[in-house]
Amino acid sequence: MRQQQNRQQESEFVETVVHINRVAKVVKGGKNFSFSAVVVAGDGNGRVGYGTGKAREVPPAIQKAMEEAKREMITVPMVGGTVPHQIWGRWGATRVLLRPAAPGTGVIAGGGVRAVMESAGIQDVLTKIVGSRNPFNVVRATFDALTNLMTEERVRRLRGLEPLPAPAAEAPEVPEAVEESPAGEPETAEAAAEAPAEETAGAAEAAPEVDEAAEGKEAEES
Repeated sequence: MRQQQNRQQESEFVETVVHINRVAKVVKGGKNFSFSAVVVAGDGNGRVGYGTGKAREVPPAIQKAMEEAKREMITVPMVGGTVPHQIWGRWGATRVLLRPAAPGTGVIAGGGVRAVMESAGIQDVLTKIVGSRNPFNVVRATFDALTNLMTEERVRRLRGLEPLPAPAAEAPEVPEAVEESPAGEPETAEAAAEAPAEETAGAAEAAPEVDEAAEGKEAEES
């Protein structure tokens, strides 16, 4: 049962191996090789993490990095599929710039930055790497930028301002009342109101004709 749950959790995450580094240590009698890996994992819906692992073989190093990435998840604030504002991330000699982009721009990034953006579910963003291009430092600088992102609500709270009012819900449309005519056909309230007006207008037009007929009859009798 636990194995099935673990498999479902693993399938929910998008895992990307950013870089694998081989390290050789020269010793008496030869060289000892070890591998270090950096992996990014995310659910594609605002949660992302990274991890590093070291081992004598590549698969154990990747496995260690994946486990650490899933433990160290952070939540990234997003606005319409992009970052809320421009921000710089720094780690060592590496600086990473993240800028919001219009819908349809896509992820303009490379290396470890692209892996982080796609794993987090960010669809439109402009990025730039300045300084060292070391993959480990690039990923850490990217996470430094994502960690310092702030939403409008958080900024207003830090400044002591009142939160924005929630949008008012639209009133539901009330259907017009339907009345049945003597013939059994339904008619609206507007049609029912127009009917008496038409009858009054017809009676007013017939009144002058009755008066003219009465005057002609009186003239004949005299």
